[in-house]
Amino acid sequence: MRTTVAQVLGLEVSLLQSGMGGVAGTELACAVSNAGAAGCAGGYKLTGPLLSAMLARLVSGTGRPVGVNLIPEVVGPGELDRQVAQVLQETPQRVHLSFFGMPGDAVFDRITAAGRHLVVQVGTVEDGVRAAAHGAVVVAQGTEAGGHLLGTSRRDDLVGALRARLPDAPLAASGGIGSPAQAARALAAGADAVLLGTAFVVAHESRAHARFKSAVTAADETATVITDVYTIGWPGRRHRVLATPVTADPHQPAKFIGKTVVEGKPYLVPRFSAAVPTEATSGRIEEMALYCGQSCGEISGEVSAADIVAAYQPALTRPEVTLTQEKAERYVG
Repeated sequence: MRTTVAQVLGLEVSLLQSGMGGVAGTELACAVSNAGAAGCAGGYKLTGPLLSAMLARLVSGTGRPVGVNLIPEVVGPGELDRQVAQVLQETPQRVHLSFFGMPGDAVFDRITAAGRHLVVQVGTVEDGVRAAAHGAVVVAQGTEAGGHLLGTSRRDDLVGALRARLPDAPLAASGGIGSPAQAARALAAGADAVLLGTAFVVAHESRAHARFKSAVTAADETATVITDVYTIGWPGRRHRVLATPVTADPHQPAKFIGKTVVEGKPYLVPRFSAAVPTEATSGRIEEMALYCGQSCGEISGEVSAADIVAAYQPALTRPEVTLTQEKAERYVG
């Protein structure tokens, strides 16, 4: 019998929020969880006291299931191990761990031994099957998604292939979902939940810079490009962003174009940095990495996280039902 994402994580709405580094702070994560979905705070490269401060805010901000997102490939095994240890030691069982990309087997085993739930975002069938074998909720990321891309498959193709291999596993879809109609299509392809990123960039509680939010709401899917120019801090990945002067001319010098603050610490932002512009960032925002999925054409304004969850709730509150194409078309209208 199929186990759903909502059943595993204890959700009222089968919706996960992407733990976007910089953008997804504890305010956004707690607001999403308090609305009945799964919020997720971006842990990114935080360790030690900085991570502890974030975890304390997260735990105090909601009593519902909520996650912490970590990124194995940007921190390395040692630092990831320290991050995982902190989350396990400093948060209650209702806090799950979410990984963007695959951790090593030892990390899977440690989290499983601690009795914690685990969400893993993947871009290939092979990684999805491996993550499911370790008991993880699998998020299938299609190339429609904003941010760093883990594979080369379209969302529904990857979802369908994973569902064929994993008929009973909890499976969420990510990429290009900017409306309940798109969510319904993802369910029809075989998912039982969806993960949203770009839709939450423009939430009131998001830490995205105001000009970043405005650019997303003004864009349509033709405004996004897949590029590999934003490599400083996260090399080796293609990413979908809004087209910028930097994507148009990647041969410019990698000089500093702004500054930002992360958990109270100031940093300079060079051109080609993978860091997103947040409310604590100043400088040439229009040249920075404006991660944005193809869902942007369906996103028209800034709203609260609770309103975003509520808009999707009618299509996502029956996760135990496998939608047929006919049912999906009724949702789509």
